[in-house]
Amino acid sequence: MKKSVIMLLLVLSITTVVAETACNLEVTLLNQDPYPAVPGDYVKVVFQVDGVENPSCNKVSFELLEQYPIIFDPDQKRIYEIEAGTFSKDFSSFLIAPYKVRVDEDALNGANPLEVKYQYDYRSTANEFYQTKQFNLEVQDVKADFEIYVKDYSYATNELTLEVLNIEESDVEALTLKIPKQDNIIIKGPNRLVVGDLDSNEYTTADFEATLKDGQFIVNLIYSDAINIRREMTKTINFDSSYFIDKKADQKTISLTTYIILGTIILLIIYFSYKKFAKKKRR
Repeated sequence: MKKSVIMLLLVLSITTVVAETACNLEVTLLNQDPYPAVPGDYVKVVFQVDGVENPSCNKVSFELLEQYPIIFDPDQKRIYEIEAGTFSKDFSSFLIAPYKVRVDEDALNGANPLEVKYQYDYRSTANEFYQTKQFNLEVQDVKADFEIYVKDYSYATNELTLEVLNIEESDVEALTLKIPKQDNIIIKGPNRLVVGDLDSNEYTTADFEATLKDGQFIVNLIYSDAINIRREMTKTINFDSSYFIDKKADQKTISLTTYIILGTIILLIIYFSYKKFAKKKRR
């Protein structure tokens, strides 16, 4: 009986020692910002390593591997280390590993793999234990692109009409056109115009009052994408007055004809009014 009790206590003791020395690390992806990530842009990812409160893990290290679709900047920290059993001042019993990396411009829409590597070691044996784990980075190309050109220009009124076409698959909201100060175009009045939402493969127009010279001028296009990030791009527009010369002459001809007609009507009114007045006077 005594032998059985001793054996049982021995087994329990060994089990307790093993349980206390076991190092079990658990890695989770806490956050991705923005969600989804955009090809060519930066994304922030934050990982959490649980289990570092166990002193038996000794030194714990964590690394996000630089593999497609992410690219590290030269100064980006890649490896985070902590002595197991060490608690931060807020008594957190885990390791936080934040990263800000660039997404490959050719990253595909949908889930893209992220791989991490983490390890712990036993000082008694000097052996290192590596583990790897994969997570998904959600990617979606929400950037838009536009074609923009001069649709119409009136020399009589200096009214400039620009036409804008959304040539990408992404819809945009609150599209705004801004024409900054430059040599070949002088804006009279507001230089910024909100044209509103613009779906993929749809077009809209924007009217400005401006004086134009032959050559190029730039327009800034500002919009909100599908994940509500405000973006801005610059487009260069070519203006060739020869396409509007005949229209200018037509406008002058029309204006001259209008003046002649109005003048004739006024003279006739004066003439008949005078005749009527003279006739009454004779009576």
